Order: sequence, then structure tokens, then C-alpha cells
Amino acid sequence: MRTQDLEPELEELLLRLVPDLATAWQGATEDEIERIEAIAGRPLPRFYRWFLMRMGHSMGPIAYPRLDFTAPKVLECYREGLFRPNPRFLMIGYESDIGMPLHVLYDFNHPARDDARVTKRHAMGGDVHDQFDTFREMIAWGKVLTYGLEVHPQRCVGMLSDVSGDVLSQLDPVMKSLGFAAPIPTGRSCAVYYRPDAGMVTSASVGEEPRFHAFRLGGSDSGRLRRILGEIATETSLELEIDEWDPRLPA
Repeated sequence: MRTQDLEPELEELLLRLVPDLATAWQGATEDEIERIEAIAGRPLPRFYRWFLMRMGHSMGPIAYPRLDFTAPKVLECYREGLFRPNPRFLMIGYESDIGMPLHVLYDFNHPARDDARVTKRHAMGGDVHDQFDTFREMIAWGKVLTYGLEVHPQRCVGMLSDVSGDVLSQLDPVMKSLGFAAPIPTGRSCAVYYRPDAGMVTSASVGEEPRFHAFRLGGSDSGRLRRILGEIATETSLELEIDEWDPRLPA
């Protein structure tokens, strides 16, 4: 199977957000992928295999500032004993911030959608801090935030809540009716919406009843964002709170 056939939705989204990405990303070698799979002790999730094939040597302009997801870094951390093979966890992202070195790990006890949950943990062990239901969601959420939302001149943040605990079942139809694409499959703990003039991401606590979703919304002007929020407020029973406008709106 061709690399682009493994994850066509995310690949299309990333290339739309960052058109020059295809000339900058660099994949890992098959030998490196096989060695990581040997460390995992199981077949790698389809998404992670795609990621390594596409960006296992470089994520190009969409690389995280302090997180190193490259295959050589993963192999180095295991070779030097920073992490040891574990049937449940696989370290996939090295955190370079020495003040709070919480590295990114797969948690194979929670597979989902040809992928698995990602969590953060210190190399010495301790508590796990669940991040997203899948690595796919982590990347899509972060890159839509950076390249599809924060690039716009007007942004706002707030909270959506639903006593039934299913925010997205109400939000999703409204966003799609407004012309937003939901470019990747997600679970109940986050959502990613994108159209050329606006973007929205939401997130809830992973593994818990998602009654509350924090949201971030960005667009070309405050009037456009108000119309989007107005549709959500009138077409759903969700409780909507706006915490901040950036830039702040005139009084």
C-alpha cells in the first residue's frame, strides 16, 4: 500500500494547511520502523506506521518546538536506557524541556481507530497524563490550532457543556451545516473543524464523561465568529460560555 493511502484524510488536511510540507517532511527507513516495532513487541498502529514513513526523520515546518518525534531519537532513548521496552507503553516523543520532562508515550491498553491513546509521563515513571485518544487527533488538533485558527486576526476561547455528556453529538451537525469539515475521525474527547476562513478545536478530559469541552475558535473577524457561536447557541441545547476574545473586543 502506498504511504498516502494509509492516512489520506490527515495527509490532505496537513498539505492544505501547509502547502510546502511535502517538500520538507522526511520519512524514516524501513529498518528504523522495524526496530521500533521490535521494541513495541507488537505490530505498530497503522497511523504510527504512516507517521514514521512520512515524518520519521523530520516533520518539517510542523515540528513541535520541544518534542522530538523522530525515529532516530526514539531508538536512541531506548538504546541509552532512558526507556525500557514495555508491553503497554511505547515512548514516541522526547521532551527536551528539562524543567518538566514529560515525554509522549503510546498507551496500547487503549487502542482506537487504527491508532492508540497518547499520554505523557516522566522517564522514571510516575503518573500518566492522558492527552488524546489517538496520536492522529493530537497532530490534527495541534496543527489546525496553529495553522487554521491562530493565523486568523480574531480568536476566542470558551466552554461548551451538556448535562447528557455528549457535547459533540450536538455540535457536529451544526458545524457541518456551517460549511466546516471534520477532516479526521475523532472520539468523544476532542473535535477538529476547518474551513478556509475559520477553524475550531475542542477538547475534553480523556477517558472521562465528556460533559465539558473547552473550545478555541478563530476567523477573519468578530462578526463571523459571533455568527458561528450564535448558530451553536440557537441550534443546540449546549451551554456556551465565552471566556476571552483575542484581541479584546471594544466595550
